Amino acid sequence: QASIHNTWTMMQEKGRLSAAQLEKAHEALSLSNSLEGLADCDLVIEAIVERLDIKQTLLRQLESIVQADTVLASNTSSLSVAAMASCLEHPERVAGYHFFNPVPLMKIVEVVRAAKTSGHVVERLTALAKTVGHRAVVCGDTPGFIVNHAGRGFGPESLRALGDAVAPVQVIDRLLREQVQFEGKGFKLGPFELMDLTAIDVSHPVMESIYHQYYEEPRYRPSVITAQRMAAGLFGRKTGEGFYRYIDTKKQELPWPVLPDVLAEDAPCSSVWIAPMLDTQPPWVLESLQHFIGEAGLACQADDQASTNALIVLCPLGEDATSMAHRLGLDASRCIAIDTLFPFGWKQCSVRSIMGTITSTRKTLAMASKLFSSDGASVALLGDSPGFIAQRVIGMIVSIACDMAQQAVASPRDIDDAVRIGLGYPVGPMSMGDAIGPKRLLAVMDGLYATTQEPRYRPSLWLKRRAQVNVSLLHQSASF
Repeated sequence: QASIHNTWTMMQEKGRLSAAQLEKAHEALSLSNSLEGLADCDLVIEAIVERLDIKQTLLRQLESIVQADTVLASNTSSLSVAAMASCLEHPERVAGYHFFNPVPLMKIVEVVRAAKTSGHVVERLTALAKTVGHRAVVCGDTPGFIVNHAGRGFGPESLRALGDAVAPVQVIDRLLREQVQFEGKGFKLGPFELMDLTAIDVSHPVMESIYHQYYEEPRYRPSVITAQRMAAGLFGRKTGEGFYRYIDTKKQELPWPVLPDVLAEDAPCSSVWIAPMLDTQPPWVLESLQHFIGEAGLACQADDQASTNALIVLCPLGEDATSMAHRLGLDASRCIAIDTLFPFGWKQCSVRSIMGTITSTRKTLAMASKLFSSDGASVALLGDSPGFIAQRVIGMIVSIACDMAQQAVASPRDIDDAVRIGLGYPVGPMSMGDAIGPKRLLAVMDGLYATTQEPRYRPSLWLKRRAQVNVSLLHQSASF
């Protein structure tokens, strides 16, 4: 009780509660030392230990005490609501009601509809959430519900990029904080900063649990990296070391990788040739690139082929630099690829990502690094990778959400809002896909799948169909 009162007092001090609201809340709160004290309640929400047997025992006891029309709800984040309700005479009165901590600030609640849950129960819980100022999202009784399910794109795909030696953790974190931009915002924390904050001994078991509950679905495959770190006790901030080191809980920054220098004996690069792009790239990509090259003081060749000394710039979607150079019949040693998924033009961003082919020369890498940092932005030189960092991570976030909509886990709007509020993303995953463009994002996933031949990157049918007819990823068919 004291803890609850302290929370309310803090909210009043921050202007989130008035004095009258605080007094009313104090008067409304009452405690009971026994389950019998809950006999007259219209709704009982359990939030005890996450063990199915213990929750079932509690629910059986409650069913024998409360009224016939009392709703029994569980705040579980990981257990099957149907399994909890299976031991009751009236499983239709049971639903999931999953809030997020801190509850007064996280204005989202998942209303979980199990196989036998009454529609009336779902309606009552949804209405109550609205009354207390929370956004209720209704979902099926599936592993991870909405938020923990949709979160399988951000961390696991970043771990995959780290495991592929595409970039170190500090580069991946910064690219996803700063290069990614939706409505002027990136992610608040990079994936490795976030895993250190939540603790790897918490996040890795969740990754494994959802992977196994979905019968080893490739999109959700965990990483050996977190398994190794958990075994070593490198849990993150709480142990003083995870992906970063911490002194008095303060993260110790890792140095930015050194870029190759242009040497005195290098022949100067005076021109740049831009390789042909996919039709799904919007016109502003070529225009921004041409303008950037001009502002940097270089000539942009308009010929059908690159001259002998020109730097060749590639703009792949879901494809690695080596594969694109080979597909176009270009001299791979002179090629450099730049990620153009988000605005990258002259003084438009703080960091850009580039990657060479496996045969790009030191001079090519040095010239490209100098060119794309000429306006003062940082440059991340990545290992050759399909989808850079931003493309593959955003592509997976959107693809998983699209699969969830296709499987009717929840409505696309509920998925979008749940992820935006529950995970703190700049916008929801469907809105991410719409901002990039469904056709363009489909090209990213097509490229990733064609290059890697891995089922985890297969394009979602929800995404593919909406890209084909050029409608929003939030669109639901009339027959849905």
